[in-house]
Amino acid sequence: MVLLRKLPGMPGWPTALGLRLPQKFLFLLFLSGLLTLCFGALFLLPDSSRFKRLFLPRRATASTSSSSSASSSSAAASSSTRDTGLPRSPPAEPRHASPAAPRRLREKPRARQQVQSDGRAEPGTGAAPARDTRASFRFDYERFRRSLRHPVRGRRPGEDPETRARRMKIKEMMKFAWDNYKLYALGKNELRPLTKNGHIGNMFGGLRGATVVDALDTLYIMELEEEFQEAKKWVEKSFDLNVVSQFLGMPVFKSKALELGEKLLPAFNTPTGIPRGVINLGSWSWGWASAGSSILAEFGTLHLEFLHLSELSGNPVFAEKVMNIRKVLNRVEKPQGLYPNFLSPVTGNWVQHHVSIGGLGDSFYEYLIKSWLMSDKKDSEAKKMYDDALEAIEKHLVKKSAGGLTYIAEWRGGVLDHKMGHLACFSGGMIALGAEHAGEERKQHYMDLAAEITSTCHESYARSDTKLGPEAFRFDAGTEAMATRLSERYYILRPEVVESYMYMWRLTHDPKYRQWGWEVVKALEKHCRVEAGFSGIRDVYTTTPTHDNMQQSFFLAETLKYLYLLFCEDDVLSLDDWVFNTEAHPLPVNHTNFKASVQQ
Repeated sequence: MVLLRKLPGMPGWPTALGLRLPQKFLFLLFLSGLLTLCFGALFLLPDSSRFKRLFLPRRATASTSSSSSASSSSAAASSSTRDTGLPRSPPAEPRHASPAAPRRLREKPRARQQVQSDGRAEPGTGAAPARDTRASFRFDYERFRRSLRHPVRGRRPGEDPETRARRMKIKEMMKFAWDNYKLYALGKNELRPLTKNGHIGNMFGGLRGATVVDALDTLYIMELEEEFQEAKKWVEKSFDLNVVSQFLGMPVFKSKALELGEKLLPAFNTPTGIPRGVINLGSWSWGWASAGSSILAEFGTLHLEFLHLSELSGNPVFAEKVMNIRKVLNRVEKPQGLYPNFLSPVTGNWVQHHVSIGGLGDSFYEYLIKSWLMSDKKDSEAKKMYDDALEAIEKHLVKKSAGGLTYIAEWRGGVLDHKMGHLACFSGGMIALGAEHAGEERKQHYMDLAAEITSTCHESYARSDTKLGPEAFRFDAGTEAMATRLSERYYILRPEVVESYMYMWRLTHDPKYRQWGWEVVKALEKHCRVEAGFSGIRDVYTTTPTHDNMQQSFFLAETLKYLYLLFCEDDVLSLDDWVFNTEAHPLPVNHTNFKASVQQ
């Protein structure tokens, strides 16, 4: 996905700005938000009247509101019972404007530009989007719910006491991170735990609240009900996409997800349809970013979200945009079968031949296999693109060190750079996920490759004094799986290694992955937990590291979520039912091709 994890960290920037990479932080907020809000619109409020207003025609809402309220009250009263697969809902609160409602919700919404089917704004209009089908659109929620093979939060029958205790510890860590964010930085993008204040940044044109949006589904999955309600209420009342945006009486998750998607559409207005890496939604501008090129991990990581948004909204424009990206990529010549990281959105040609499975390129490959999985294995084009790309990566980039460690090097116009970034460590899980669905003759080969890469990433943790991994590690001059440059020694609460642990556990049930994950928990507690939250550290090779004073939003969205799932039963957010986007937000596998219908 088009998010911060997709670019390698740059010296001093993560600590100075609190970002994975500054030029991608907008997309952390936008596309993480898009995904989380879609998830919310799809599943988080099924028993409440406000959810029924989301998926039922307007005329049916009134007749169902009273019974919905009763259902909501009943759900809240039985909150101590085991999860049946439907989220427990508190009594529904009135959403429509009333005399007591905030002024922002009572005022008439300002006119918005009309959006054409190609995403362009029609000049001189103040109407709603031209292809807006929300008033007549109905998503077949019941069919979707029946398609799920497991309860969202699982059944957890007779689990091992030690495993439960470890999971509860991770839940406590999440609550601690959230409580301190709420206390000191609610509404800001991230918490500064040492100085006990919030970080906003100057590149959002007024947008804020990244941690709230990123934490929503993690709070829900961990059954932190009160905290989830706090986050949801903030999104409803305070998450402004344009500062002046109004959402008068509209269901919070769907309306904001649609608004996010619509605001991204102008980025596609290029000669090729490849979206630009930067769009201006406010007063900020990054004219320098990528020198006008689009980044593979950005434009190649939209498919899951945009396809799902078309399903939720009934507007095909989102799906059309991302399918066009695939056409362009299939047309362009690929050196050695590899995808370079930079493409001109004007000419459709590669700008330079730098290939990386880590920063700049990583999530493009991840989304190919996940697009196939999300389609219930019907998207054969995505599967072929993934298979071909992995074959080229294995042929040209996968190497084995003198000490026997398998790693994925970077490729710069035919010259290999024998380093592997922390960001690239997600690939162990990705390859394992793909191996599960490979032909029998290749399945074991890819599972072995996934295990070897995951083991190498574990070594980058095990060989540090803190037992946390550096931003990048190298295999040259006699050094293996260790950072050799001062600028690569930091750790900013990244999730990629534990992400691979979670997938490897789910697919092999080898107990070493849970043990490795528990080692990370202990290291986080020892070196990153401070009085008011969690902080990254500047040097993993000292037992008395200094902190960078930043609790990254992806720590709540990904790192803690993957650790929690590592110690859950397999039916909690089962891989049979859900695909995780690149920021660990879940999207449903389309088992029954559950389409929505447009009311005539």
